[in-house]
Amino acid sequence: MVLSAATHEKIRAEIAHYPNARGALLYALHAARDEAGALGKEVFAEVGEHFGMRAGEVAEVASFYSLYNQPKAAAVVQVCTGLPCCLNGARGLVREAEKRLGTKSGTATADGRFAIVEVECLGSCGTAPVLQVNRNLYVERATPDYLASMLTSPEAAIGAHPPTPLISQIAEGVEGYLLPPNGQRRLTVEEYKQSGGYQAVVKAGTMEPKDIAATVKDAGLRGRGGAGFATGLKWTFMPPPDGGPRYLAVNADESEPGTFKDRQIMERNPHLPIEGIMIAAMAIQANAAFIYIRGEYVEAYRIMRAAIGEAYAAGILGENALGFNRRFDIHIQPGAGAYICGEESGMLESMEGKKGQPRKRPPFPAVRGLWQRPTTVENIETCSHAPVIIMRGADWYKSIGMPNSSGNTLFGVSGHVKRPGIYEMPLGVKLRDLIYKYGGGLEDGRTVKAVIPGGLSMPVLRGDQIDVAVDHESLKTVGSLLGTAGAIVMDDRSCMVRAALVIARFFEHESCGQCTQCREGTGWTYRTLKRIEAGEGRPQDLDTLADTFNFMDGKCICALADGASWASRAFLKQFRADYEAHIEAKKCPFPESFDV
Repeated sequence: MVLSAATHEKIRAEIAHYPNARGALLYALHAARDEAGALGKEVFAEVGEHFGMRAGEVAEVASFYSLYNQPKAAAVVQVCTGLPCCLNGARGLVREAEKRLGTKSGTATADGRFAIVEVECLGSCGTAPVLQVNRNLYVERATPDYLASMLTSPEAAIGAHPPTPLISQIAEGVEGYLLPPNGQRRLTVEEYKQSGGYQAVVKAGTMEPKDIAATVKDAGLRGRGGAGFATGLKWTFMPPPDGGPRYLAVNADESEPGTFKDRQIMERNPHLPIEGIMIAAMAIQANAAFIYIRGEYVEAYRIMRAAIGEAYAAGILGENALGFNRRFDIHIQPGAGAYICGEESGMLESMEGKKGQPRKRPPFPAVRGLWQRPTTVENIETCSHAPVIIMRGADWYKSIGMPNSSGNTLFGVSGHVKRPGIYEMPLGVKLRDLIYKYGGGLEDGRTVKAVIPGGLSMPVLRGDQIDVAVDHESLKTVGSLLGTAGAIVMDDRSCMVRAALVIARFFEHESCGQCTQCREGTGWTYRTLKRIEAGEGRPQDLDTLADTFNFMDGKCICALADGASWASRAFLKQFRADYEAHIEAKKCPFPESFDV
């Protein structure tokens, strides 16, 4: 046997949490890789025995996920090369690692001590550039000198755990309810209860499920995962109970560059989403909830798993769960490095231990979701708003923010700003204030050239468009969308072709390949932009790009191709002169731009 008895026992214990054993497959593959160092036929066979799967079936699933397919080495140094990290020097870190180790990105050293891998995105855009060694804590705001100290030995790299910077705060003058104040962390049940925690779920337990959903609907809460759908309305889509299990699937797989808010809630206030999940589950009459968290979030996973365990020990979860008068369970599942699993049906597939390829719809998850049972899919920040709505009422919540965009949210700002981070504020803050008042502005003498207002797939805005409120409706008036409220700021030195190239590379890599329009369209976009950026572009390439976006948009099973086309189309529309300058000069005309 390759795997130890202890690892096999861990896998068996994890399987016990699921109505179908394969729900534990991704966890099992992580445990196997952590011990064996790499996955191969013998490991696949041993893991497969737990799930009644042949080695080849396990290998097929593992092949889909980036974290299972890295070079074998004692220390795998992963360098985030998402757009916020590229804007802050990530390419320099890759070159530094390649030079010191004498190997290229994507490969291991001949002695097997180190490997270098470029990844996108690690979900820590406010502390860019970011490194992760194996599945250890992040090295944030990494510098070439610190990287050099890590590369003296695999042990030094694995042991590199500098303090995590505090980058999330409640903005001055704001009544916050998502983040603890003054940099605090509320990690225990007792700390959370001292702030009024777990009172809302008791109150919700005295309400009818339809009344919980109606209260949330009346409050105007809209989903914080990107789509902005009316939350309370979504909770009414479940069919009437039929005596079988019903589930809540909670999305904590924030993998879109520019988005790093959910991690702040999970690492600083983990019992808040647990209570919100319980309230949402009451509204939809669910028997259990499963949180799907991205595999790179090792600290958030540890904290959330510990908080869930403490909630069981305190009698809040389990038999006669608090407010339920019946059994209710929550469990957390790790992903394994696939952006497409942030799409709700791709996430459900992954949660069932399969490749995370989105499902055709109908049927929709509310009819046939996890394990073919009725399921509501909800973002973890969205759930975290439920306790304050239940405690303080719909009218109070609706008084915060803007019409049709109620409540606070966690605004992210990254890129070329002095104080990148997460700021809890009401929806409707001006984008200019987010950049200058809260984000600290840009380097002296620099001006804003471009801002992506809500995560990588949202259409980019020019620097003269930042006097707009950041909410669902206002951003539509300038041709963009709120998305996840994570703004990426680029200064006047930045090459927009390079920015579009980094984005296109991300979508090309993250396409699951299921739909021809997405698979071929993202690849064609990336290759064409790469040629233009290298000075080999032709005038007709710009028309070809526009045709490619039309070929992709609205043509696929899920919205990945839509987001890829929206992002690339907006860059071409807003900054066409940058593209034309590349083609005319046959090189990048922005010598001070960030490197790619």
